[in-house]
Amino acid sequence: MRINELQSPAAASSWCAQQRASGKSVGFVPTMGALHAGHLSLVERALSENDVACVSVFVNPLQFDEATDLETYPRDWEGDAKRLGSVGCQMVFTGSLAQFFEGELESDGALAPERLLAPGRGALGLEGACRTGHFEGVATIVDRLFEVVHPDRAYFGQKDFQQTLVVEEVARRRGAPQIVVCPISREESGLARSSRNERLRPQERERAVCLSRGLSRASHRWQHGLRDLRSLEAEILAELEVAGVQVEYAAIRERSAWSPESPVEDLHDPVALVAARLGQVRLIDNHLLGEVPPHPASAFKGLEFSSRP
Repeated sequence: MRINELQSPAAASSWCAQQRASGKSVGFVPTMGALHAGHLSLVERALSENDVACVSVFVNPLQFDEATDLETYPRDWEGDAKRLGSVGCQMVFTGSLAQFFEGELESDGALAPERLLAPGRGALGLEGACRTGHFEGVATIVDRLFEVVHPDRAYFGQKDFQQTLVVEEVARRRGAPQIVVCPISREESGLARSSRNERLRPQERERAVCLSRGLSRASHRWQHGLRDLRSLEAEILAELEVAGVQVEYAAIRERSAWSPESPVEDLHDPVALVAARLGQVRLIDNHLLGEVPPHPASAFKGLEFSSRP
């Protein structure tokens, strides 16, 4: 399918306005490009629930706390457009920071700190603590993207769990759009799909599976009666330590009542979250403990999941 490739937010805004004027609903998938099967699944979901779907491809400098991560983030506009066209996406657009914030940047090309949006409670702790300013950058660009597109629905992957909390807060403040959080897309090994995976060497990719394995161990324990938060976190760490990755956090939080610190009340709807580094690559993953784990119980030889804590 021929896809409309637009090079500015202004052109994208005009295209989306034309769709709405003709009575069509618009589904929107914001991305930073280097698209993989996980992104395409979001687009397919958007196409199934809306008349048209569009995608933004913008490596947002506002949300990078490490200059090297911004510089090395993979970019492939032509490949991205081809992949989007193959699943029926009608429009993809990009732009520069100056185009998204026309007349608002300072002389050095930066957006003044006071122009950044507060991301809300979902940004506190874990990712927010590890990546100073990251969620302010996310909230600011997502708010501007929503202003450009005015979508009926916007689609995000659960892999960036705290990010989904932040964008839900942005949408709540604006009164729209509906935020649709889609399940994590995983490789056959269980590794959560990420554009950063392309920077992993073969041996690092094998070791990276420890993130999903650790989450699976905690999930199996939860489903067989373990309720102690520290013990559940220890299950995650056991896999990470065997793989020898640099752990930033392995934590349990209450999904529907986010807290920057560990919950003090009994867990009811827990989510396990993990972040680790393999060489120069930082990876994150999470899992809702009540759902089917990425790895079957048979993958953990020597663990007795049927026993009570």
